[in-house]
Amino acid sequence: MELGKELKILLGIIFFFLLAYFMPLENLRFQEAIQATLDLTKWYAREHVILCLLPAFFIAGVISVFVSQGSVLKYFGANAKKWLAYSVAAVSGTILAVCSCTILPLFSSIHKRGAGLGPAIAFLYSGPAINILAIILTANILGFEMGIARVIGAVIFSVVIGVAMSLIYSKEEKVKAAEQMNVVAPPEKRPIWQTAFHFFTLVLILVFANWGKPDSETGVLYWIWANKWYITSAFGLLLVFSLIGILKIRWWWVIISLLTTAVSAFLSTSPLVPMIVGIASLTIITLFDGGDNKEWTLSSWDFTKQIMPLLALGVIVAGFLLGSTHDNTQIAGIIPETWISSLVGGNSVFSNLFASIVGAFMYFATLTEVLILQGLLAAGMGKGPALALLLAGPSLSLPNMLVIRSVIGMQKTLVYVGLVVIMATSSGLIYGTFF
Repeated sequence: MELGKELKILLGIIFFFLLAYFMPLENLRFQEAIQATLDLTKWYAREHVILCLLPAFFIAGVISVFVSQGSVLKYFGANAKKWLAYSVAAVSGTILAVCSCTILPLFSSIHKRGAGLGPAIAFLYSGPAINILAIILTANILGFEMGIARVIGAVIFSVVIGVAMSLIYSKEEKVKAAEQMNVVAPPEKRPIWQTAFHFFTLVLILVFANWGKPDSETGVLYWIWANKWYITSAFGLLLVFSLIGILKIRWWWVIISLLTTAVSAFLSTSPLVPMIVGIASLTIITLFDGGDNKEWTLSSWDFTKQIMPLLALGVIVAGFLLGSTHDNTQIAGIIPETWISSLVGGNSVFSNLFASIVGAFMYFATLTEVLILQGLLAAGMGKGPALALLLAGPSLSLPNMLVIRSVIGMQKTLVYVGLVVIMATSSGLIYGTFF
């Protein structure tokens, strides 16, 4: 019997006993916070899990399985063209549904495979900061201008921070470039255009399935929203072509899956049903097909296991602490609004710096930063500090820093964290001045 392990169990039992014993059920604010927790959890499950998260896990699986080491060296290596390396690194995050911790295995992999420090750092930052899911949710929930500011800020951040790290450690980068001169990249399993076609088909399905209704009922954006399920279905047909022609899955399996999904769409009034049927069918046929296709689904499942529990916990914590604010619903959380407005209200240097530092050390499961900021803005947080937290928080956390330190060392980690905080604070001040 291990004394330390048994002591942890005992302390856990005591903690939960005291929590239950002293739970202030008669307190009205506590009751409202519980209601806010349940309301936010229900809303998030209905609005975002099926349409946003499930397709995103398959997209993340494509990155893990179908993107080869040769591609990493070609686009991220120390000898790659700098404009190409930073461009790819800066925008690659738009297609990843990962948090500050889930990005770490991918960062570690491309770094160990020979990616230059600058592009690797740009990838590390952009991954959690500007994934497609986060962009869509930020624009839909926090406002279109906040979504645009997040995209622009994150892309610029990733490049500036990556270039700064590369310049600071230029001697090491020259050594790495020399070592890679004689490296022969392994051949691709399939032409790069095929992987890109499959990848972007999934991305476009995700984008149009989550296209939000614009304020104006005229124009191109409204037309896309009004016809988004027809557009999504069209990309679904392209996915059918990709599964048969590129991944070489048995065509009759794919056709049966297509017909099953189509029938569920005609029989159901909710778009969630065909989405669930389609995802379930895709999972089954890839698992039975074996090889890389099976690995694709298993990798997607790994992402699901990593993200979903943390996401659920993040939603619960956000609802309890900060309340539930969505559509026409506004239920207060346990934290008084006056506390928030006093620390991060307005647009001072302190409020932006405080938001940046707190965001850097807090852990945000993927997309929960949007929910948390939704509550903070409703409670009096300034828009400048909100953007500062949005740019610093998703890409950093204390667990994230500890792992980065094991990959690139303490000094580089401190420099990276410092650059993120400084950039986030500056961006918040600028944004808060105009909005």
